[in-house]
Amino acid sequence: MRIALYQPEIAGNVGAILRLAACFGVGVDLIEPCGFVFSDAKLKRAGMDYIDHVELVRHSDWDSFRAQHSGRLMLMTTRGNDTLHDASFLSDDILLFGNEGSGVPDEVAAACDARLRIAIRREVRSFNLSVACAIAVAEALRQTGGLPE
Repeated sequence: MRIALYQPEIAGNVGAILRLAACFGVGVDLIEPCGFVFSDAKLKRAGMDYIDHVELVRHSDWDSFRAQHSGRLMLMTTRGNDTLHDASFLSDDILLFGNEGSGVPDEVAAACDARLRIAIRREVRSFNLSVACAIAVAEALRQTGGLPE
């Protein structure tokens, strides 16, 4: 199981996701460019010393990422056709998250095997990126038996 972040814009979210990945033992692919300098203090503050416990791979762009990974791409999006809890995950799935402002472009969405949304109340727009990531990763790991003991 891996987390892929498409051109994230907020260092604090990436730091929190790296900490999440360390706690759950999943790798992270960072698809650049990012909306911040990768060594940003906010990234370090949110990720703390957990960053040293994450398999982090940085990719210069979408094509570079696609050339390196062949697992199913499960896009988490507010425009998803199916809900997270209706999906059936595999242990080698890649959970893809778009950036905070605009998600992913149409061509990236089209390359994904599934477009999933987290069920929320109609009165609100979306979760914070790191919160959505935590919900999705926990459910995918629960389904595949990959949650840490």
